[in-house]
Amino acid sequence: MSELQLKSQRFRREREADWRRLEALVTKAEKRSAAALSDTDILAMPVLYRSTLSALSVARATSLDQALIGYLESLSARAYFFVYGARSTPLEQLGAFFARDWPAGVRGLWRETLLALLITALGAGVAWGLIAADADWFYAFVDPALAADRDPTASAAALRATLYHEEGSEGLSFFSTYLFTHNASVALTAFALGFALGVPTIILLLMNGAMLGAMLHVFFSKGVGFEFGGWLLIHGVTELFAIILAGAAGLRIGWAVAFPGDHSRLEALSGAGRGAGAAMMGVVIMLMLAGLLEGFGRQLIGNDLVRYGIAAATALVWGLYFYAPRPARRAR
Repeated sequence: MSELQLKSQRFRREREADWRRLEALVTKAEKRSAAALSDTDILAMPVLYRSTLSALSVARATSLDQALIGYLESLSARAYFFVYGARSTPLEQLGAFFARDWPAGVRGLWRETLLALLITALGAGVAWGLIAADADWFYAFVDPALAADRDPTASAAALRATLYHEEGSEGLSFFSTYLFTHNASVALTAFALGFALGVPTIILLLMNGAMLGAMLHVFFSKGVGFEFGGWLLIHGVTELFAIILAGAAGLRIGWAVAFPGDHSRLEALSGAGRGAGAAMMGVVIMLMLAGLLEGFGRQLIGNDLVRYGIAAATALVWGLYFYAPRPARRAR
């Protein structure tokens, strides 16, 4: 037997008991859960893990047999996730996102959210004023194909008819999918372009607000503004709020790039991205809900008061969910 084999056997014999114990603990946690481990096991695992890492380092440095090195590498990798990895299940992490991470991300953007709302309102106000002076401005803000029969040339009766038409369920499903794709594109673009100092995000919010203001002017000028409000708000509370939050996240990114403070731009961008990223994950969920309300609820519910009631309920739910005070987390 060669000297290297003797060293390898001696090395294994002196430390194998610890490796086997660590392997048994990891296997038990993998098959059941970390909760299956006793307090003694949990306290022992970091010590055994560090001992195994030390043995792996020695084995590599002294060129012991590759089978032993491979075993120690595999064991160390498996143990790492229980020593330093997440202590919660995917379901618990999902619950934490909805219960804590998403609302906290949105609350952390309250200044940018207010600014995004004001920018959107500015775009709507400018468009309203320009169209009031010259109706041809409408086509500068709204694509004629998107407007369909809802333009300054339409009569009040024609405009009202567009608010209460019926479609088959297949058509509604397609319409919902189309609107979700469109609105998700607007929201994600507003966020993604934030890195360019937030300027493209501001422009996009202005354009979105201008389109909204143009449509509002058409219906209010023909005396069907109340009906249009119900038609719009049943889904618009959720949809517009989602787009504004996406714009707010983009503005946060742009501010971090433009004014990193005492940090490097990369560090500032990373810090801003954590909170903004949680908010953006939630924005996608909001847009999916808005798509369902737009493609189904708004088309199937024809009563104006019911539409306004649903809009008010969604506004209340989002307001309480994001901004209601929450009890402080208890330290473990």
